[in-house]
Amino acid sequence: MGIISAIGRRHWKVRLLFLCMYVFLIVGAATMVYPFLLMVSGSTKSGMDIKTFDAFPRFFRDRDWMYAKHLEGLFNERVLDLDMAYDTDDVAFELLGTPDTALVATVLDAWVAKGASLTEQERNDLESAFREATVPPLAGKQGFAAAWPGFLADYAGPVNASVASFRAALAAFRQSPGYPQGLPNLQLAAAGETFLGETELPFYAFAPGYLNAPVSRTFPSSLRGLKQQFVRKYGDNIDDVNRALGTEYIGWNSVYALPQSCLLRRDQPVLDALAQELVEYCQTVPYGLRYYFSPEGFYKKQALKTEYGTDIAKYNEKHGTAYASYREVHLARQYPAAASKAERADWEKFVRNTLALPWIRVAPAAADEFRGFLQIKHQTIATLNKHYGTHYASFADVPLFDEPPATGMQRTDWEAFIAGWKDPASGRLVKASPEHLRVYSVEFQFQDWLLAQHGGTVAGVNAALGTDYQQPADILLPQEDMHQAYFLDHTRDLRWEFATRNYRTVIEYLLFHGRGIFNTVIYCFLAVLSALLINPLAAYAMSRYKMPSSYKILLFLMCTMAFPPMVTSIPNFLMLRQLGLLNTFAALILPGMANGYAIFLLKGFFDAQPRELYESAQLDGANEWTIFWQITMSLSKPILAVIALQAFNMAYANFMFAFVTCQDEKMWTLMVWLYQLQQRSGQAVMYASLIIAAIPTFLIFLFCQNIIMRGIVVPSEK
Repeated sequence: MGIISAIGRRHWKVRLLFLCMYVFLIVGAATMVYPFLLMVSGSTKSGMDIKTFDAFPRFFRDRDWMYAKHLEGLFNERVLDLDMAYDTDDVAFELLGTPDTALVATVLDAWVAKGASLTEQERNDLESAFREATVPPLAGKQGFAAAWPGFLADYAGPVNASVASFRAALAAFRQSPGYPQGLPNLQLAAAGETFLGETELPFYAFAPGYLNAPVSRTFPSSLRGLKQQFVRKYGDNIDDVNRALGTEYIGWNSVYALPQSCLLRRDQPVLDALAQELVEYCQTVPYGLRYYFSPEGFYKKQALKTEYGTDIAKYNEKHGTAYASYREVHLARQYPAAASKAERADWEKFVRNTLALPWIRVAPAAADEFRGFLQIKHQTIATLNKHYGTHYASFADVPLFDEPPATGMQRTDWEAFIAGWKDPASGRLVKASPEHLRVYSVEFQFQDWLLAQHGGTVAGVNAALGTDYQQPADILLPQEDMHQAYFLDHTRDLRWEFATRNYRTVIEYLLFHGRGIFNTVIYCFLAVLSALLINPLAAYAMSRYKMPSSYKILLFLMCTMAFPPMVTSIPNFLMLRQLGLLNTFAALILPGMANGYAIFLLKGFFDAQPRELYESAQLDGANEWTIFWQITMSLSKPILAVIALQAFNMAYANFMFAFVTCQDEKMWTLMVWLYQLQQRSGQAVMYASLIIAAIPTFLIFLFCQNIIMRGIVVPSEK
């Protein structure tokens, strides 16, 4: 019978009480569910959005944010590589597409010129409004900047209009056809892929995306694919991989590969065994998941902007030019004799001292200069032959290198010839003439290929591909268009990659790293088995036989609960060490076989059993073991489920004691391995490991919950 009668439940006060109870329960449930959703959402994060807290990941509902995450993975979490490939000045992936400070200032100044009078606070509010209107990364800043003059021309706000009216106009502009949508030029992207398919490029010309994640510290898709290639070729034994590749990987989870950068002078691509495997894997990577190194982008980002700043006005002031933006500044493929003096100095300084040697060539006309340089440096042909390992008869027989030598004295001499070498005897600086230096890059190859495909004129290219090139130097490899086209075709797959890659990292780590799963299964099984055998036997003895010291024994057992496990871990460790049981399952099982709290609960449950059952069993000839096993244990399934759940949780979550008593990696349990993973992984991987680690406990709880509920509900119904 209910506490409140059916008639009483109809009263408004009782209904209000019920409503308050339900609201309280719903709020309580939300306070538990919301942190869990934050953890699930955090397990899908990467370096750019790990600092954001949302119950539902933003990249699932925001295409532009997803594209920014894709670029983060594509450029291996190096925003500098993105800036050089796209010729931009972004400082972080999470800020891709947001209007820069200069653009915001230009728009606001134009509004003031229309007669608006802005206070400092109002100006700050409008700057915030611009930043709230996040620019889609697919549009690019150039298209976004080009759209703003139209917005200002159409904006009909009165002089001294409120910030709210400007915000409203800004929101309407975002929905207008003039707002840049940023769709890629699919024809140009297809032309770029055709060129890459027909042209044989050196291995150092590009790098695969999703290979390295130094910020997120997870295993991206390309790294997982490379590991699968190792398994197919060398088997699943990491020692075989180390012998074949000359590596020193400790295990499969320590396998890594870095993309070989080739832009700085100190960069020296090496085609060793591991690099050959990476090159072989890169051939299977789609063009949309590669990025090609751009000497021109490197020239602007690392040479010009570091010296003159990102404001093109300062560059124009120093060089006497009138460029509208840095996009009009190009790296010439040979010495720009017709350019200004400062431009020629910048080009020569960059080519001689900064650009990586694989991108530099020397014209055949410099052969005599090169031979003269070698003769001054080595004095005799015998000395040169000794250093080169050659058999030239004279310096006149030494050829001019078509490509930069990879290693040895030849590379050293080649670099000195390009950069300049000072003769110690005469003090003369010997170097290649600037007119003979050439820049070799993928972009120049693409220019020549594209012009050849369309009649050799820029107009033919523009007519065929819908571009607006003004000169051949404007033609660059359309990496951004290719990346956008690939993203639009594979958005769902990329979302799935980000949603699952941290979980794959954890699962691969646990499956291929030691015997963590096997040890944990054995440990939990033995812990539950011993808890369901030792504790019921002790409780049954004290319940069946009323010993005078039963309460003293119970008090002693309860006193063990007053000491935390950390206090008893040191004595237990010393005892196990003396017994020689360290690094064994016995060291994990023996200290926790008998539990004072479990014995106390079981004795109370056994005491509540009807004594008539035991007497009837004895009259039927049942012995003590039969009474214990078939009657007592059968009637005690609910409390046994509680004991089993407690034993499983204690064994499964045991970290510190398991690590102290079993320091051999072969005996490490799941918690120890997860701790090691968390030390070398990012925060998102840590969240994923916690969720995966909670699944077994959740399943065991569901199983035990049914037994516990049957023990509570069925007797009450009877």
